[in-house]
Amino acid sequence: MSDVAEGRRARGGGGAARRAERTAVRIEAAKFIERKIPNFEILNEEALEIIEANAETILEEIGVNFVENPGALALWKAAGADVQGERVRIPRGLARHLCKTAPASYVQHARNPDRSVTVGGRGLVLAPVYGPPFVRDADGGRRYATIADFHKFVKLGYMSKWLHHSGGTVCEPTDVPVNKRHLDMLHAHMTLSDKPYMGSVTAPERAADSVEMSDILFGGLDGRTVMTSLININSPMTFDGIMMGALEVYAKANQAAIISPFIVGGAMSPTTVAGTLTQVLVEVLAGVAYSQLVKKGAPVIAGAFVTSTDMASGAPTFGTPEASLVTYGAGQLVRRLGVPYRSAGAFCGSKLPDAQAAYESANSLNMGLLAGVNFMLHACGWLEGGLVSSFEKFVMDADQLGVLHKLSEGIDMSDNGLAMEALRYVGSGQATHFLGTDHTQANFKTAFWRTELLDYKPFETWQEEGERDTVTLARERVAKLLNDYQKPAIDPAVEEALTEYVAKKKASMPDAFM
Repeated sequence: MSDVAEGRRARGGGGAARRAERTAVRIEAAKFIERKIPNFEILNEEALEIIEANAETILEEIGVNFVENPGALALWKAAGADVQGERVRIPRGLARHLCKTAPASYVQHARNPDRSVTVGGRGLVLAPVYGPPFVRDADGGRRYATIADFHKFVKLGYMSKWLHHSGGTVCEPTDVPVNKRHLDMLHAHMTLSDKPYMGSVTAPERAADSVEMSDILFGGLDGRTVMTSLININSPMTFDGIMMGALEVYAKANQAAIISPFIVGGAMSPTTVAGTLTQVLVEVLAGVAYSQLVKKGAPVIAGAFVTSTDMASGAPTFGTPEASLVTYGAGQLVRRLGVPYRSAGAFCGSKLPDAQAAYESANSLNMGLLAGVNFMLHACGWLEGGLVSSFEKFVMDADQLGVLHKLSEGIDMSDNGLAMEALRYVGSGQATHFLGTDHTQANFKTAFWRTELLDYKPFETWQEEGERDTVTLARERVAKLLNDYQKPAIDPAVEEALTEYVAKKKASMPDAFM
């Protein structure tokens, strides 16, 4: 073989190797965000003190309701609260004092230690949509969710680089009995992904099942926090026995709970931002304090799910300026309380993954980053005011989460970031642009965030490839991720034990669909 032919062969082999490297399936998972940018703070000291004082007044004079939970009432009475029936009036300063034992941050351990996350401080953990009974895709339209849909979402979450958390009820599998579906959902999170996950909160006994399954998965919890679960408050100012019962199970087992008011401004809170912030703080103070009455030091997140009411239709709205103002203000109040903060998400009211969905979701996502959110539920997949989990929007949102990672890095002020040598080189006339400089050659692979979904090709190329819109690109990406999915390794004995636990639990009770 001639030297020329040998050279061509070598170059061809190298090209094939590079092409193989580019097309090989790589399952990447970015570390949770650690912000290097400041939080946006909208309230001054005087405003914060007024809202805090008003919240203490509401707690002391009006109080909050703990319904169908005699144990909670007894704990509050023993702590010094005025308990009349199911109404608990909390003396000024008591709730804030009780909150002091809640940790400022905690580690949620994943079964793959590389996927563990720290919740609190300057961190931001991104988790997917939670709770919709319906799903939507470009092929089948809107329909009730099934367990097969649930499995697909868990796989998409595992394959999504910028998503740190597997979440919880990514959709409600309506083809599985209500009293048993939590078992199948947990089993999916535990075996189809190795990212952190959430436990069940729909009944105290289901929370207990979640703890027992986690104990099997981790070979004993040994005090480790391996779940972060959502405890919603029945705003305005009511704590129901079911959610509080689940909170009690998790707190006693040292598992984290998100204490989250469910705020729909104008319906579940006042129409004004300051009034809503006062109510949010009342509910957060009472909820976090109660978690510490159950167990001092139990990990907890103070939440704020915020939207407002369209006064013409009565429907909730998303991505609005009022919701942003509440989210910014609540972040300041929660940081002063000294616990991690949950809020924001890819919220929208649109029925389709269209321009409305994109505008509203972008507003909500960026606001969450700037508000200092530590745990962002609903970071991808949310559609139709939370009624629908959308496959296409899941990957559209998940792609945009990479933008949050890039923004959070702030501006690089190192010698490399300042790029003085490149500026000197081009500025002195040795080159007319920066493309061929040593600095660009050293940085081009990592200098800019790169989408894995959106189209930046020339018009002619886009036209030749079929004039695909974003939903079409998203549908193709969903198919690719599911096709490329590879189940993470798990100890066969552990998986068998989990499967047996689920089967035994299901066999122990009749099906219930209500």
